[in-house]
Amino acid sequence: MKLLLTVLLVIVLGFVGMRATAVPRGARTYIPEHEAAARIEFRGDSVHLDRVRDFSYAGDSAVARDYQVRGYRLADARAVWYGLSPFASWRGPAHAFLSFEFADSSYLVVSVEARRERGESFSPIGGLLRRYELHYVIGSEPDVIGLRTSVWGDPVYLYPTTADAEQARQLLEAVLIRAAGLEVRPEYYNTLTNNCATNLAAALNRVAPKRAPWRPALFLPGFSDTYAWRRGLLALDASPAQVRERYRIDDRARSASRAEYSRRIRAFNDT
Repeated sequence: MKLLLTVLLVIVLGFVGMRATAVPRGARTYIPEHEAAARIEFRGDSVHLDRVRDFSYAGDSAVARDYQVRGYRLADARAVWYGLSPFASWRGPAHAFLSFEFADSSYLVVSVEARRERGESFSPIGGLLRRYELHYVIGSEPDVIGLRTSVWGDPVYLYPTTADAEQARQLLEAVLIRAAGLEVRPEYYNTLTNNCATNLAAALNRVAPKRAPWRPALFLPGFSDTYAWRRGLLALDASPAQVRERYRIDDRARSASRAEYSRRIRAFNDT
């Protein structure tokens, strides 16, 4: 028995050591949703985006794999929306993302994800053992939100934030600089220290007048709406616990046409 335990310990330590010395890279055979990273080019006060993901979904797969080319003046960013999508039976495990609203009423989603290879499923343990690279999905609302509501069947909450136009501009620039940097120097996703919430908090701290301290909500993003509200970052008239269902959008998202998608999912008073 002692010999068996010793052998198992050596195997486990060897695996952990191997993962600890692994080098992240951006050239693997990824699932379709993670195959292409957006190309980001800053041109003065504007940004040019190539390969903005705009997939359409039906059933459990993408029926159209489209990408867009978009260009924005950073100064045209008007507002920021905070998205939260729990994916477990209790609130803690969740995915957080941002949607930027522009002066022409268009929207751009930035979603920080674990980049999965074909045949891989997401595992929190795998996320601790350097199984996935970190990936910034730059996409449309019907794509990023629709994947969660229509394919995975997850709930999605979309909250207005208190960011003004200048803060929206600074935050957009910060997350796009971070995304562009990953193309040059890939990083591993980490379930606790380099996940969706920690990346968004780091970007926020670059533009917020008062630094947001680390809290457990950053590795249990399902509680991050309460954390953000207490920091004065969400434009709510009561606590998330009291108004959360008002900002739940998955039913409206499933029935919205692409032409009316962004307006329809924000029809909070229609429910």
